[in-house]
Amino acid sequence: MDIKGQCWTDEESDGENESEQFLYGIQGSCAADLYRHPQLDADIEAVKDIYTDSAVSVREYGTIDDVDIDLHINIGFLDEEVATAWKVIRTEPIIVRLRFSLSQYLDGPEPSVEVFQPSNKEGFSLGLQLKKILSTFTSQQWKHLSNEFLKAQQEKRHSWFKAGGTIKKFRAGLSIFSPIPKSPSLPLIQDTVLKGKLSVPELRVTRLMNRSISCTMKNPKGELFSYPPNSQTVAVPAARAPAQITTRQLIELFFSSQAGGHCKNIPTLEYGFLVQIMKYSEQRIPTLNEYCVVCDEQHVFQNGSMLKPAVCTRELCVFSFYTLGVMSGAAEEVATGAEVVDLLVAMCRAALESPRKSIIFEPYPSVVDPNDPKTLAFNPKKKNYERLQKALDSVMSIREMTQGSYLEIKKQMDKLDPLAHPLLQWIISSNRSHIVKLPLSRQLKFMHTSHQFLLLSSPPAKEARFRTAKKLYGSTFAFHGSHIENWHSVLRNGLVNASYTKLQLHGAAYGKGIYLSPISSISFGYSGMGKGQHRMPTKDELVQRYNRMNTIPQSRPIQSRFLQSRNLNCIALCEVITSKDLQKHGNIWVCPVSDHVCTRFFFVYEDGQVGDANINTQEPKVQKEIMRVIGTQIYSS
Repeated sequence: MDIKGQCWTDEESDGENESEQFLYGIQGSCAADLYRHPQLDADIEAVKDIYTDSAVSVREYGTIDDVDIDLHINIGFLDEEVATAWKVIRTEPIIVRLRFSLSQYLDGPEPSVEVFQPSNKEGFSLGLQLKKILSTFTSQQWKHLSNEFLKAQQEKRHSWFKAGGTIKKFRAGLSIFSPIPKSPSLPLIQDTVLKGKLSVPELRVTRLMNRSISCTMKNPKGELFSYPPNSQTVAVPAARAPAQITTRQLIELFFSSQAGGHCKNIPTLEYGFLVQIMKYSEQRIPTLNEYCVVCDEQHVFQNGSMLKPAVCTRELCVFSFYTLGVMSGAAEEVATGAEVVDLLVAMCRAALESPRKSIIFEPYPSVVDPNDPKTLAFNPKKKNYERLQKALDSVMSIREMTQGSYLEIKKQMDKLDPLAHPLLQWIISSNRSHIVKLPLSRQLKFMHTSHQFLLLSSPPAKEARFRTAKKLYGSTFAFHGSHIENWHSVLRNGLVNASYTKLQLHGAAYGKGIYLSPISSISFGYSGMGKGQHRMPTKDELVQRYNRMNTIPQSRPIQSRFLQSRNLNCIALCEVITSKDLQKHGNIWVCPVSDHVCTRFFFVYEDGQVGDANINTQEPKVQKEIMRVIGTQIYSS
């Protein structure tokens, strides 16, 4: 319960023994005799002033000088698909529990840190990453913290707001650009011109990124102060803001701020240590996918970060990741998403068997030797494709894994090859995209395949920029065709602009960018190229193949759960921003801005089969069907 006597529920206790604890306000005379440091009370009140009364809870122990402070971090700003991919409950706050000395507070021992969601006790791996980040941050800050130091910082701030203080000299020239909300909801844009152009939900990017523009704002008591998530401060003249700040300027301002911003910047201490922890948590949560879960150093990818958090390729981190047991469990993944694991293995095999494997089989696995945990059995610095192929050939089919005890299946694989199961673990855990097999009721019927998947790979920051650009310029859907051997890398590195790089396979006749088409036959042609096939089939050839495949009697059920063949073709359906940057050369489109293309769906075909070659995503009936599925799959997962 908090300092006003609000009670905790048993679920909020995170499984601790309540019988040894007394709740403040009802605990009796024993706890009443304990000294409570006034700076702790001041910091708790600061959290309530800036957030809400429910943003902090306090639990005292009746017989010892300890106090648990629970900070409730709202994560409602995460999109549904991000929350699903990260396995968090976006409607429930993340609890950061700090245990302080009740009487000494900042002068006492360094607080312990726990991170959890009350209803998400299993599989909350994101909590482990955030706990490590906040524990490190607390240790670094604790070296310089004391109650006296914090009090001096707060007195310095209060001196600004006195009758003759500095703030009076320029307060009239400032307006409220983006106020700190009293509720956990997202900040609203205060420009009436913008409200007519942009709806509020599409401008959640400032809070979502939280490497956002520093701004002048009012707290609930009416005082003006500066909240700096980074070192920049943006002041907007009140008299001219509605007339001069256009939507375009706001977006440019936002994007330019991101270049100089950084989620690791240390928030101000002027509102207390607890507020500082909350602000730092809010900065870090939306960008967890951009940092290694072990060393907390930023990933370096060709096309920016991906959707799911992951370990980096540094050997020390790989060893730590293995020994900590954080790696995604293959047993759970096979049980909950066997079709997806089946697809991941097929993509890995296609890339490994390609003549271009030295280029496209990227990343190469980092797998710890189960017989020698201090050695890498598969090492990107010492690539051995033959050994990798042998281990992959020993990975049993996912169909077999689902038909018996997983432990027995693992034992069989270990007998065949002790590296088979560790490799399967890596294939699953290294996937940084969110893939879900679509149920029949949510499949696009005109694609004529049962192997249809929701495919999201954009990190929160890119998705936010995409939605903002979509509101400005609109969007449409188009296909992207690429041989299945390339998708092992795409799922881990993103859909990259390969023009004029070693990854380029088909040429760049229309310039540099990501190639798309509204016509299915063109993308089907690209999807079949690879493994020595370098001539695109014509549309007539694709139509003939499609008609021939539809007249051949099926030897197995059409709606097979798993892939039956190693001869696979695939295409993706992407959403693309229709800005002036999108270059249309007839039915071949080129988008030079990678942020303007997001994958949405993925379709797989077997044994040379292709879908309908006459699909045009610009036809109203096709768009209507796409939106029917999009509306339920992407925006509500």
